[in-house]
Amino acid sequence: QVQLVESGGGLVQPGGSLRLSCAASGSIFQIYGMGWHRQAPGKQRELVATISTAGSTNYADSVKGRFTISRDNVKNTVYLQMNSLKPEDTAAYYCNANLRTDSYATIRKYWGQGTQVTVSS
Repeated sequence: QVQLVESGGGLVQPGGSLRLSCAASGSIFQIYGMGWHRQAPGKQRELVATISTAGSTNYADSVKGRFTISRDNVKNTVYLQMNSLKPEDTAAYYCNANLRTDSYATIRKYWGQGTQVTVSS
């Protein structure tokens, strides 16, 4: 079994910062790409940022220059540093990881349960 557990969400004022973490644990053979999505009430889940095993990153236009994704391959953890937060960043944030559970398994995407980020004064 594989678990992805997010932490670091909360309430922050506009212009503030938060750092999200997501740790993968369990029966993991190898992790490939990791990333973050978010879903606001009444809206579809959208991509926020992704990071490859080698560290190549990709961001949604709405967060470029404000958010930074990083990973620690030893700790099987992905991070999302969020600066200059805006009310429109309010959403549940979900991490994901593409991984194999053993050398013969296919690569599957696993999701965390989500952590709420609320940006409000």
